[in-house]
Amino acid sequence: MADPYNSGTPSPPALRFDDALVTTAFELPGHRVVRNLGVVRGITVRSRSIVGNFLGSIQTLFGGNITIYTELCEQAREETYRDMVKHARQLGANAIIGMRYDATDVMTGLTEVLCYGTAVVVEPLR
Repeated sequence: MADPYNSGTPSPPALRFDDALVTTAFELPGHRVVRNLGVVRGITVRSRSIVGNFLGSIQTLFGGNITIYTELCEQAREETYRDMVKHARQLGANAIIGMRYDATDVMTGLTEVLCYGTAVVVEPLR
């Protein structure tokens, strides 16, 4: 199966991508959008292992934060974020606006995590 983020001819990055320029807002204070490059995304589908389910079940008996599931969710979010940023870099973006996460149960025990936003080129206001 082809990697959706590496298909086609990638554009050389014209500008340095800065993680500080990824925002859920639709504008970046002190910057102006000079080019919109389109939607970028990262996606992963994760499952819980039998061991993870067992340990999670034990933790539910005591209440509170179910750390094994928290770690799984955080790993999935981090992976999809990295893929989204990689996708934006390939398009030549130096920022992402309107970034969002979404999660959907594909089936029992399988969860899709999606991170998406709009890849843009920004420049500082003068």
